Amino acid sequence: MRPIGANRDDDRSWQAPRFDGVPDISRLCVYCASSTPTNPSVVDATVTLGRELAGRGIELVYGGGAVGLMGLVADTVLDAGGRVTGIIPTDLFPREVGHVGCTELIEVGSMHERKMLMFERSDGFMALPGGLGTMEELTEMTTWAQIGIHAKPIGVVNVDGFWDGFFSLLDRAMDDGVLKPSNRELLLDDPDPVALLDRMIETEVTAEPKWLDLDQT
Repeated sequence: MRPIGANRDDDRSWQAPRFDGVPDISRLCVYCASSTPTNPSVVDATVTLGRELAGRGIELVYGGGAVGLMGLVADTVLDAGGRVTGIIPTDLFPREVGHVGCTELIEVGSMHERKMLMFERSDGFMALPGGLGTMEELTEMTTWAQIGIHAKPIGVVNVDGFWDGFFSLLDRAMDDGVLKPSNRELLLDDPDPVALLDRMIETEVTAEPKWLDLDQT
């Protein structure tokens, strides 16, 4: 793992996230598409989120690409005077067009390393509309919260009902008894990224252990 771009405000050292109940979000990881969506409402929500992060002094942590929604949210934060950390695997650098304008751009050797470093550097996670990669990252972080690896808030920007089908599947899993209601509630959602960010900051994250208590068997 090596930084390959650090051309903005390099003097601030990184510190591990802090958790003491209600989250203190100073760095937000955003998962989103590396493609440009056809729905202008998704573009508008992405720009709104980027401006809000910069305005609140919340650093963006993301996948390091310069294209699609990834590039848009990064550019918006940077243009508004905010900080951006991008983390990208070497093999994806040409395809996702690594964003060398980031405050810090870190090149890593694998997707696993990318996701772990994004996790370690973030105080919370928010998903904009995206494809399989976005869904995989979102569900992995929610699974980690479910089994107690972290207590960081997770939010989904549900623009124009983009995530409704995903939530319907989770509700079916809950109805069929394979997902606990309290763990379904780990995923906050709102069509407005500003309102969602407020809820994430105000919400104390708790999960019900997935595994059975041996005393109950």
